[in-house]
Amino acid sequence: MKSHCKKIIICFLIGYINCGNLSAQNNEINWLSFNQLEDSLAIKPKKVFIHFYAEWCSLCNKMERKAYKDPSVISKLNKEYYAVKMNIESTEKITFGGTIYENKNAKKVNAIHQIPLLMASRKNKPFSLPATVILDDTFTATARYFQYLNAKQLLKTIE
Repeated sequence: MKSHCKKIIICFLIGYINCGNLSAQNNEINWLSFNQLEDSLAIKPKKVFIHFYAEWCSLCNKMERKAYKDPSVISKLNKEYYAVKMNIESTEKITFGGTIYENKNAKKVNAIHQIPLLMASRKNKPFSLPATVILDDTFTATARYFQYLNAKQLLKTIE
């Protein structure tokens, strides 16, 4: 009888711990890297939300502290999108779609990686942050935003 009780208690504790992990995961956005994104898209096509930022960007940091902590934003992004966050000054070589992308000016101040330049540039305008790109499930850009978005504005963009 004691052995049976121990098994029940152990199963209960494992279930409790797993539930705790699930609820903790729902308290933040499940950010992916571009490498993870490519793998995820190969398994299951889904809309993509990309946030480009830099550590020195005060509005990017404000979005991180405010908009990306909002429970409604977290829920919507985690449920309906693959969310990717990328530092535009990254020096990492990224292979995506069989092509290698890199920050060719990495030794210069505020050098921008190729991926944000390709995905979040505007004709006849300088690159600016924060930059958000939304793609449909065929990886076609449906919207680009180059401004701070509070939680309410962000929710409106991902509806």
